Amino acid sequence: MAESAPGIDRELGKLEAELKRLEAEYNMFFAGRLPRPPSETRGRVDALVKKIDRQHLPNYGSRFRFSTLQSRYATFVELWDRGMRAREEGRPGPFVHARAVPEPDAPIPQDEHVLHVATLADPAAELDKLQALYETVAEARREVGLDAVPFPRFAALVQRQVEGFKQKGSAEVVFRVAVKDGKVAFTAKPMPVPAPKKKRKGE
Repeated sequence: MAESAPGIDRELGKLEAELKRLEAEYNMFFAGRLPRPPSETRGRVDALVKKIDRQHLPNYGSRFRFSTLQSRYATFVELWDRGMRAREEGRPGPFVHARAVPEPDAPIPQDEHVLHVATLADPAAELDKLQALYETVAEARREVGLDAVPFPRFAALVQRQVEGFKQKGSAEVVFRVAVKDGKVAFTAKPMPVPAPKKKRKGE
């Protein structure tokens, strides 16, 4: 039997809260503040995702909200599992953020220097491009003496940017990383849609 709209909204609210908790617990685990990965919380989130996925969602708003949460969860699961594999193999993974100490006499660039440009349509399915984009931003921040942003927070930001532009009709988003006047600039713009070619006479 399908749940009512208020019932679905409660389930989605619970899923959103549990997912935020899971993200925070994984961040603490990879930062060394939790002794073991949050398997219990992940199990609850996984069960909620499967439960809601089997139900009929009564309206577009509920379907869109669930799709966003489901995509976000899938993205983070891939990242967390990658981080666990790297940890087990003794490799630096996506959650290692060693801070570099800037040289005291290093010159500050006065002109804009573009470091990286990437086009993303679905960050959850383009993890290699997302990882490369993140590493460029993290390294650029370290170069100017700033801490790297945690990867899950960065991935969520990129996901929101892509979803926001998709709602406005853009299928792809161009992300650009640059340094100007000693500051890191991270921008997102919709991919321009090429104008249709005009037919020539006689075609």
